[in-house]
Amino acid sequence: MTDTQTLPLFPLHGVLLPGAALGLRVFEARYLDLVRECGRQDSTFGICLILEGEEVGAPATPAAWGVEAVVEDFDVGADGVLQLRLRGARRFHVGRTRVRDNGLVVGEVQWREPDHDDELRPEHALLGLLLERILEQAGGEFAGAGPAQLDQAAWVGWRLAELLPLEDEQRLVLLQEDDAHQRLDRLLTWIPDFEPPETDL
Repeated sequence: MTDTQTLPLFPLHGVLLPGAALGLRVFEARYLDLVRECGRQDSTFGICLILEGEEVGAPATPAAWGVEAVVEDFDVGADGVLQLRLRGARRFHVGRTRVRDNGLVVGEVQWREPDHDDELRPEHALLGLLLERILEQAGGEFAGAGPAQLDQAAWVGWRLAELLPLEDEQRLVLLQEDDAHQRLDRLLTWIPDFEPPETDL
């Protein structure tokens, strides 16, 4: 774990994962203020799953785990609503929260250690094959992933967590796990019926 930092939070009915992209429409005053503040200070904010409450209106209760959101791009839609393209970065744990006068939730967060560049272990090789097959079928920004990425334990785990039809609560469980191999163990228990694609011998 690393140092504690004050981080504004954006609770959502969804989980942002490290390396994943997320589109976000921003129209409430507190979040427009947040975006302006991040732009002025060249800072970031955190995305946390909502445990209780809604995305609009009264401040929601966020989960104690989340991911830093980096703004990659922004635009204003035809309806005048600000649209952000975010990228998940560092994981964090929220120690305590407070609510600003404008309704924005701010957390005292502790950053988790970044993932190591460990290779897939033999018992997780099927997960690498599964991800490769998903990317071939689904396309998208990771369709051109090469062997180096597909053999990296952390990257495979996060991409499967992003692309598989998991519940938000399951993704939240993965966020709490610091060990990439244990995340893959957990994924294996959730997809026990997976059969590897056929290969030519």
